[in-house]
Amino acid sequence: MTAQSIRANSERSALATIRQGLSFTPEFRKGLAVTLLLAVVATVGKIIVPIAVQQTIDTGLKDGTPDIPYITSAVLVCAAAVLLTALSAYVMNVRLYKATESSLATLRVRGFRHVHDLSVLTQNTERRGALVSRVTNDIDQISNFMQWGGLMIIVSFGQLFVATVLMFVYSWQLTLLVWACFVPLLIALPRFQRLLSRAYTVVRERTGDMLAAVSESVVGAAVIRAYASERRTAERIDHTVNANRSAQIRAQTIVGFVFPLTEIVAAVAIAGIVLLGVRLGLSGGISQGQLVAFLFLVTLFVSPLQTATEVLNEAQNAVAGWRRILGVLDTPPDVADPGEQGVGLPRGPISVAFEDVHFSYPGGVPVLHEITLRIPPRSRIAVVGETGSGKTTFAKLLTRLMDPVSGRVTVDGHDLRDVRFSSLRERIVMVPQDGFLFDGTLEENVRYGKPSAVTEEIELAMTELGLADWVEGLPGGLDTPVGQRGESLSAGERQLVALARAYLADPDLLLLDEATSAVDPATEVRLARALEGVTRGRTAISIAHRLSTAENADEVLVFDSGRLVQRGPHAELVKEPGVYAGLHASWISAAHS
Repeated sequence: MTAQSIRANSERSALATIRQGLSFTPEFRKGLAVTLLLAVVATVGKIIVPIAVQQTIDTGLKDGTPDIPYITSAVLVCAAAVLLTALSAYVMNVRLYKATESSLATLRVRGFRHVHDLSVLTQNTERRGALVSRVTNDIDQISNFMQWGGLMIIVSFGQLFVATVLMFVYSWQLTLLVWACFVPLLIALPRFQRLLSRAYTVVRERTGDMLAAVSESVVGAAVIRAYASERRTAERIDHTVNANRSAQIRAQTIVGFVFPLTEIVAAVAIAGIVLLGVRLGLSGGISQGQLVAFLFLVTLFVSPLQTATEVLNEAQNAVAGWRRILGVLDTPPDVADPGEQGVGLPRGPISVAFEDVHFSYPGGVPVLHEITLRIPPRSRIAVVGETGSGKTTFAKLLTRLMDPVSGRVTVDGHDLRDVRFSSLRERIVMVPQDGFLFDGTLEENVRYGKPSAVTEEIELAMTELGLADWVEGLPGGLDTPVGQRGESLSAGERQLVALARAYLADPDLLLLDEATSAVDPATEVRLARALEGVTRGRTAISIAHRLSTAENADEVLVFDSGRLVQRGPHAELVKEPGVYAGLHASWISAAHS
């Protein structure tokens, strides 16, 4: 995430954070008035028992003679009130849970979609596990607070207010004594709140680090085993786990310090009430029933303060989670979709132009310098250069995975920044190096190129690409599971699926980023024939290290240190002294070695 969004969220107060967070979840506010009314009923119902006890002692047992009908009536009224209180609390809980889950589901979807709206460059500034943590684990913490902590805050404040009012009715002197005992603790709570806020922000960060480390170790398990790095990986995970544990312990230590204080203050208050209450009773200032009821009310008064530390614990955890998810939502997409206001490009042959394009990564040196070129429609272009020369960056700018720092990239004369994503992705398809596959069947992965395609269309596409025999040789044909990230297939087979997916999409411009780099020579020959048909009538740009790609292109673009240093047909460039001649010599040498 951007440094500005991180800094802004860390400086935002807890109340402001929750207020902004709730603005993203309108479902939580729907019907909230009814839920609060139920909370009031549940809270007021709790004072029925102390009142019933006071009336029973002072009226039902007056002069030492039990008034059985009166006591029975008081007990029945008390039972009915308790039943109503329990029913109100149940309905309140159900409503709150439904509203919370609905609102947080909306927040998860919004956070997930916003992560996808961010550019590849922005996503690469944070590890994937940490991003996943923000839309899963952090939102779970918010859910815990909103379903339990938020409920307790509502009930506790109401209970505190009602208990105070009734205590004041029974004895203003004892009420002042109770508040005198607890006011210092209430004054100190904001200080503990700030300490907890900082502590739980660190907890959420360490949790994200831990999930990122575990995720990477699972995905990279094959590499870890291949290089016998199990111990080093285990040490790295142990480090993140221990860091998370230390952060959790520090936060819980602060919580553990506050809770005993509440117990001590409560004991002092009750002792003071007994001493002062007896004196008031002797002077006629309070009846026996009122004193006993007052002790019940003190329990109702103290209970919210005792749970306040636990609520504070959950609240700070939730606020830390809010800040992290808001850090995502507050990060503006630096590659924004113009949406309906953007340009829609008609289907047909496509031309591309780079106009004095410069690009550099944040805080880094320039990667592309003064790139100016035009690629005419229906041309087949090969982009070559040493590793790090700027080829892949060129491809990402062309597909608008990133935007140039200066200059512009145009398609059919339109700046890419003005073209709707839906139109751009329909006309330009990129096949990346890794040929990423999703966990599913081969058919499902190919269908990503055209979601509406039926099985017959996919079979026809595989036949036209010369892959029908390969598909028939698989255990389940098109229904063969490819596994997570396509790990059930070889690297070359994954590239075949990725190419079939791109072919089914039927783009006007096909960009192949070293898409045949992991294909064996026999498969490459078959793909070369198929790609001849795929690229006919379309603009095709191939980024590759293979000699055959450059030889078959209409024009070769040669990059070196971020600059376009040569361009022209293979036959001409190979005769000129320069970068391309050196690359060609390296290819020839590698082919004969």
